[in-house]
Amino acid sequence: MNRTDTSTRPKISTGKIFMVAGFGTAMEFYDFTIYGLAAALIFPKLFFPDFDPLVGTIIAFAAFGSGFLARPLGGIVFGHFGDKYSRRTVLITTLIIMGTSTFLIGCLPGYATLGVVAPILLVLLRLLQGFSAGGEWGGASLTGVENAPEHKRGLFGSFTSMGIGLGSLVGSGVFALLTLMPEEQLLAYGWRIAFWIGGALVLVGVIARTRMPQEEPSEHKATGAPLIQALRKHPKQILLAIGVAFGYNTLAYIGSIFTVTYAEQRDYSPTVSMVLQVLGAAVFVIAAPLMASLSDKYGRKRVVGWGTALYAGFFFLFFPMVDGHVVWMVVLAYALINIFMAAPQGCIPAFLSEQFPRETRMSAISATYQTGAALGGGTAATVAAALFAAFGGNPIGVALYTALASLVLIGCAAGLRETHKVATRNLGTTATPQEAFAN
Repeated sequence: MNRTDTSTRPKISTGKIFMVAGFGTAMEFYDFTIYGLAAALIFPKLFFPDFDPLVGTIIAFAAFGSGFLARPLGGIVFGHFGDKYSRRTVLITTLIIMGTSTFLIGCLPGYATLGVVAPILLVLLRLLQGFSAGGEWGGASLTGVENAPEHKRGLFGSFTSMGIGLGSLVGSGVFALLTLMPEEQLLAYGWRIAFWIGGALVLVGVIARTRMPQEEPSEHKATGAPLIQALRKHPKQILLAIGVAFGYNTLAYIGSIFTVTYAEQRDYSPTVSMVLQVLGAAVFVIAAPLMASLSDKYGRKRVVGWGTALYAGFFFLFFPMVDGHVVWMVVLAYALINIFMAAPQGCIPAFLSEQFPRETRMSAISATYQTGAALGGGTAATVAAALFAAFGGNPIGVALYTALASLVLIGCAAGLRETHKVATRNLGTTATPQEAFAN
C-alpha cells in the first residue's frame, strides 16, 4: 500500500506562509526599527533635552532597551497560549498591540509640553511594543518551520528573518526621506509620520493573518504549563538557546542601531546615515534566505559559527572603513556587516525551533529567544554608546564587546544539537539524523 508523505510539501502555500511569517513580521519590526532610529536621532532632543547630546542619546537608547524588558514576559504569555490553544490567534493579537502602541507614540507630546510625564509615557508605550514583540517572533518562525517541506526548514524559517530585514528596510527608508525635511519641521511633526504609517501598515499584516488557516491540533498536548515541561525535559537546550539569542541580538542591535549614532559622530548627515541603513537592510533581506538555504545543505551550526566569526573579525575593520569617508568603502562596509549578520539570523528560527518537540516548542523558543534578546539586544546599543564615550570616541571598546558576544553565540550554538537532517516529526526527540527521512 502506498502512502502519500505530506511532510514533503507545505501544508499551506508558500505565498501564504511568507505573508504570515515574513510580511507580518516586517510590519512589526518596521515599528521596532523606527523607534530605534528615533532613539538615535529624535528622542534625545525631544524627550531628553536637558542632557549633553551623547548622554541624551545613551538615555534614549536605555528607553529603547526598556521594551526588551517586556519581551520575555510577552514570550512566556504568548508562547503558552500558542502551544495550548492557537498560534494564529496569538499572531493576530501581537500585531494589534504593536500597531496601537506605535500609533500612540506618534501622537505623544514632547518634554516641552508634558515635562517628565512625556518620557514616562514613551517608556510605557515602548513596554507595550516589547510585550507584543515577545510573542511575535516565535509564532512567526514556527509558521515557516512547521509548514516547510523537509530539507527546507531553514529557508522557510528565514521568512521571519527576511521580515525583520524588510521592516528595517522600510523603516530606514521612511526615516531617510523624513530627514530631508528641515530640522525644525522634523522635530515638530515629521518624525511622527513614520509612527502613524507604522500603525496603518500593521492592519495589512492583521488582514493577512486572519486569512491564515487555523493550524492542525497537535497529537500531543503539554500537561500543565508547556514552558515548565520544556524546562524539566530540555534544560540544557533552554540555557544554550538563551546564549545564542543573547549573542545574536547583541551583534544585531550594535550593527543596526549603534552604527547610526557612530555615523553621525563621524560627521555623516542623518540622511546619509539612513541611506546606509537602507542599503544594509536590503543586503540583509537577500542574504538571510541564502544563508538559511546553506544551513539546509551543510548544517545550522556550521553556517552560524562561520558567519558569526566573520562578523566579529570584520567589525574591527568596519569602523576605520567608515572613518575614511570613501563612498565605495563605506558601502562595502555596510554590505559586508549585514551579510555576516544574516548568517546566524537566517538560521536561528529553524535552529532553535528544531531543538524542542511540537507540544512545547512555541513556549520554549519564545521564552529563550526573548530572554536572550532582553539581555543582549536590550543593552547592546546603550553599552556600545557608553563604551564609545568611555574610550573617548574610539570604537575599539565596541569592537571588543562585539567579539565577546560572538564568542558566546558560537560557543552556545556548538553545544546545541545539529538538526538540519532530522525529520520534522522527530524534532525534540532522540531520533538520529540517519532516521530523519525514513518512511
